Amino acid sequence: MKILVIQQKRIGDVLTSTIICNNLRTKYPDAVIDYMCYPNSVDVLKENPNIDNIIILTNKVRKSIPSLFQFIFQIRKKKYNAVIDVYCKLETNLITLFSGAKYKVSYHKWYSPIFYNHTYERFDAVKSEHGLAIENRLLLLKPFISEKITDVKPKIFLKEEEITTAVQLLKDHNITIGQKPLIMFGILGSEVYKTYPLDKMAKIIDFTVEKTNATIIFNYIPDQKELALEVYNNCSEETKKNIVFDLYCIDLRAFLALLSQCDMLIGNEGGAVNMAKALDIPTFSIFTPSVRKETWQLFENEAKHTSIHLKDLKPEIYEQHTEQYIKENTFQYYDEYPLPLMLEKLETYFQEYKN
Repeated sequence: MKILVIQQKRIGDVLTSTIICNNLRTKYPDAVIDYMCYPNSVDVLKENPNIDNIIILTNKVRKSIPSLFQFIFQIRKKKYNAVIDVYCKLETNLITLFSGAKYKVSYHKWYSPIFYNHTYERFDAVKSEHGLAIENRLLLLKPFISEKITDVKPKIFLKEEEITTAVQLLKDHNITIGQKPLIMFGILGSEVYKTYPLDKMAKIIDFTVEKTNATIIFNYIPDQKELALEVYNNCSEETKKNIVFDLYCIDLRAFLALLSQCDMLIGNEGGAVNMAKALDIPTFSIFTPSVRKETWQLFENEAKHTSIHLKDLKPEIYEQHTEQYIKENTFQYYDEYPLPLMLEKLETYFQEYKN
């Protein structure tokens, strides 16, 4: 059997959809399982033994109709038995339609029958210990797996040499693993509206150092150095002594290996949080007000993962306004997060983590 899983979009989406491949491999150990994604997400898929081939759909191909149809017919030549389209947008509608696969699986939309022969309504408000992003992806396995699925966690696979290099990088910055806590801060979101105000993030870092005496490293890339410096400069002088500012990774695989050596990740909800969870690193995440918490509060039944969302603090706001309105006024609503309450929750998290 040959199966193609399609998940475009961001790293968190791509990583979460690997649970489809993991479960297919268990059910069909001899199957060829390929995964299609954008170039920016390839590194979270590498070394996954449940994925045979990573197929990259580039922007150059997407933006040219002749190139896209040439790509589509290249996919058709691979003769997949099944295509599972998690993304479900026009380009992947067409890829699936012309794939020639017997099983064409995706989510239900009004036009779905044109492209797919197995479609499923997304759950909207399931009380799940895993989160809606997980539950909705498991739906797409229905044509292939009838028994209850228990393997629900995305996983990132690292090579020993990658981990060794990360440990050496820490040593080069005078950080000895196990000497004291090492906490990574996701100080910047993937977009401006997903970034908690930088001056307030600095206060959270101050509080973290006060309570844990941890060594702090930031998740940023060179292009974001000025923003990272803004956070650093807003921290207290005592906190700055615990921050190793110039330790960062340009390459995503190197970042993953470095993250795997941390005791915790704190910061904006997004790709880094999802990657930390896939590496089994504890997380404390801050949601942007406009992102649906029901979808991405993953595995928070476990003490090691917790988050804070405006909807938990002030649900009346969501009764008065649409998510789109809240998104357009993100920073106004970030001001609604009571910092003392956030710090109280963080302190409770530190205590539970120690125990």
